[in-house]
Amino acid sequence: MKLGVGIISAGKVGAVLGAALGRAGHTVVAAHARSEESIERAEVLLPDVPLQDVEEIVRTCELVLLAVPDRELPGLVDGLAKAGAWQPGHLVVHTAGSMGVEVLAPAAAMGALGLAIHPAMTFTGTSLDLARLLDCPFAVSGPATILPVAQALVTEIGGVPFELPSASRPLYHAALAHGGNHVVTVVTQAMRMLDEAGIDDPGAFLGPLVRASLDGALRSREVLLTGPVVRGDVPTIRTHVDALIDHPDVLSTYRAIASATADRAVIRRTITQTTAEEIKRALGD
Repeated sequence: MKLGVGIISAGKVGAVLGAALGRAGHTVVAAHARSEESIERAEVLLPDVPLQDVEEIVRTCELVLLAVPDRELPGLVDGLAKAGAWQPGHLVVHTAGSMGVEVLAPAAAMGALGLAIHPAMTFTGTSLDLARLLDCPFAVSGPATILPVAQALVTEIGGVPFELPSASRPLYHAALAHGGNHVVTVVTQAMRMLDEAGIDDPGAFLGPLVRASLDGALRSREVLLTGPVVRGDVPTIRTHVDALIDHPDVLSTYRAIASATADRAVIRRTITQTTAEEIKRALGD
């Protein structure tokens, strides 16, 4: 069944998913955009789609895609309910990774059908993202009676749906932020250190090692983990701490991750508890 879709709003995620739904044969009826960036994004990814107020979109579309920041979602859903905008039979889909369908309760109380769909992917807000959606995993949550609708929507745009209980979404989202966003923090910290050490192109220099480490982790988890912590090399760790004294932001990250790595190394029996305690003293814990 092809649907008339409303996009709230035309941010990086909303505009791309709207374009993908349009390619899948649905009709993007309207979109909401306030900032100059969102308006320009809508013009590129959603050409000829009119920009309308939120209430007008909700009242005229069969499927409403709520692609707003997580913190804004509860107030938006509740405000539209108080305005009487939700209608029986409405399909309301939100893309907030940390929330389940409970946040859509005000809409459901008025007869709307709520679903949660979250792509496990980072977005640039450009047409490049449309290719990234192919085989992209999506966490889908919702009542069993309508969950197939969410699965079908994801499949239509080329993604791969994975059913996730609403109660598990906070842990799921924390995992993605930790494994995706925080990797960027660590890698860019390392690149800044290489800059200072005199490496002209730190990205190219670090790339092979990072890719090999990431590939090993994804395939074998901690089996291929190496480095001074899992070797119990306390003198080298002291040298690292001394070198990072003038880089307090990096040092705090190094200490936290090295300490966590030592705990995992004890569990895996690659070092003893005594060695882990020596490592933590060297780290300054």
